[in-house]
Amino acid sequence: MDLSPNPDRGKSEAPEVEIPSELRLPDEIRRLKRERGAILLAHYYQDSEIQDLADHLGDSLQLARAAAKAEAPVIVFCGVHFMAEVAKILNPKSIVVLPDLEAGCSLADSCPPDAFRAWRSRHEGAVAVSYINCSAEVKALSDVICTSSNAERIVRSLPADETVLFAPDRHLGAWVARRTGRELVLWPGTCVVHEQFSERELVRLQASHPEAEVIAHPECEAAVLARADFIGSTTALLRRVAESRTREFIVATEAGIFHQMERAAPGKTLLPALGDGGCACNVCPHMKRNTLAKLYLALRDLAPRIELPEATRLGAAAAVERMFELSEPPRA
Repeated sequence: MDLSPNPDRGKSEAPEVEIPSELRLPDEIRRLKRERGAILLAHYYQDSEIQDLADHLGDSLQLARAAAKAEAPVIVFCGVHFMAEVAKILNPKSIVVLPDLEAGCSLADSCPPDAFRAWRSRHEGAVAVSYINCSAEVKALSDVICTSSNAERIVRSLPADETVLFAPDRHLGAWVARRTGRELVLWPGTCVVHEQFSERELVRLQASHPEAEVIAHPECEAAVLARADFIGSTTALLRRVAESRTREFIVATEAGIFHQMERAAPGKTLLPALGDGGCACNVCPHMKRNTLAKLYLALRDLAPRIELPEATRLGAAAAVERMFELSEPPRA
């Protein structure tokens, strides 16, 4: 098996070839994983058929930890671009492929490295905490990375007299500020999915489902979070549905998590939060760019590959490793 780099690969989102209709893609993907010695990491927001094939399924923090422990020659990441970059940051010797290179992130796109660098320079001496939903270049310019699972813990760990910059999600940053009592300097980025949930539509859903518990991701706007009974990361929301005695939930996060919620809590009713006018806005178009066909091609061709300049990788790795250090519970 040849795992050597190929500079002609990964220049487009997927090879322009036809896949024989008789191929059973799940079986072929499993076969190629074995042949390549590959592991498949997948985010909860992926399509259910991809989730079912994953070796490691989780939210950003869980997948970062899985990537840090990976010892595979090939890592296939079914998520978005910044997530695959994290795998490469932590595994420089592994081939890291993303089924669709155009699977981006509105938060990462909202925070260009040059603009972030200029923003930091205007706050000399401040500590920069960057949400993991940012590019490798921004990570390399940051002091510590966080996820929605550990953002509060990380901000609490910083000295009270330090100015803290928080990028790129302003809603998550504002929620962390309220939780910690810290004044944070916020970058004005938002998630294209979570920002669309409507307080007005949420009130209507609550009126028609008065017994439902509202659970929300902290990337949602403050008005939506104010009406939530529980706020937490994707994994925390999944755990809440599984452990709560409530039988009905209004869920304000991306729709992909419903697959695991239904597995963890069969028989419970899950209602997606809506956008203005009742639109079903809870699907991330970037996450859904990855498909079984593209996953098959990525494993077959080991492309498209994630490559990073070594200086960028090292800088980003330092900030990610700092996240791991600060997110660990204090020792007794």
